[in-house]
Amino acid sequence: MQTTEKSKPRFVQPEWLRSLSRYEKPSIGKALGQIANTILPYIGLWVLMVYIVNHHLSLWLLPPLIVLSAGLLVRIFIIMHDCGHGSFFASHRANRLLGRFCSLLVFTPYYEWRSSHAIHHATSGDLEKRGMGDILTMTVREYTEAAPAKQLAYRVYRNPVILFIIGPLCQFLIFHRFCKLDIKKERVYSVFSTNIALAALIVLAAYTIGLRTYVLIQLPIILLAATIGVFMFYVQHQYEDVYWEHHENWDPIKAAMEGSSYFKLPPVLQWFTGNIGLHHIHHLRSRIANYNLQRCFDEVPELRQIEPLTLRTSLHCIRLNLWDENTRRMISFRDLKTHRPLPAN
Repeated sequence: MQTTEKSKPRFVQPEWLRSLSRYEKPSIGKALGQIANTILPYIGLWVLMVYIVNHHLSLWLLPPLIVLSAGLLVRIFIIMHDCGHGSFFASHRANRLLGRFCSLLVFTPYYEWRSSHAIHHATSGDLEKRGMGDILTMTVREYTEAAPAKQLAYRVYRNPVILFIIGPLCQFLIFHRFCKLDIKKERVYSVFSTNIALAALIVLAAYTIGLRTYVLIQLPIILLAATIGVFMFYVQHQYEDVYWEHHENWDPIKAAMEGSSYFKLPPVLQWFTGNIGLHHIHHLRSRIANYNLQRCFDEVPELRQIEPLTLRTSLHCIRLNLWDENTRRMISFRDLKTHRPLPAN
């Protein structure tokens, strides 16, 4: 029987990729261990900082504790992230309960985030499906053909101060408080129930530890954690030779291997970020829990062929703003001066 063009597979899974399924088995021991070494210390640090503030000890004791707490909060987000993928526990109910608990700590509506993040995984690197759960990215042609006001808005959005400081704080404290009413009821309920729960926690804090104490501790923690988290997400999909492709030629395996970075971090930072720097593996198999990613990387040679980003080289990514369809690379606004546009279709 002749195979029609429509029935032909768009991509072929290599054998080594199929073998990654063995790393998808959750471990109750590792999961509980991460709760013990992440969530419990985070709560303990909060108690210590409340004691320092309310007993009028030196506030200079707070900064190192805030930095440590922010790192743990990033790790708590990764735990919530794994729960959203159904990979942290084998039990769907356990993932849901822990995910919703963690979502309150990171000021994120669980079901709304889970839905938009699933779209991100299904469309990452697809030029026709940008704009959901990702960093807004324009092509050179789109930018040069845009009206001056739109160009200015994009430049403001891409400013590092906006992108990594003001934007993340607004995202977690403000934008997560709203949603479109025409989306699924579960997502709407997630936003409103999270808002109610957070309001209740703030009221409880005001009547127990004091509103000043709560804000003095919570605000810098969420700001620092949000900045770290957004920077991590940025460099995972915004580097020079990142993969972007038009939908008709889009390949999810290439999108994972070439459009998701291997961000090689020092061991301490890798621990706080829950191995999420092994992002190419995560996009290949999102059901692999964070505590299994390193073992997967170590045991599958094909996964180590990716050129890693380091802390030093990741800083170069900050200046990259536009996808150049000529060179198939991300370029900066400054590079536009020497850019030759593609001919019109």
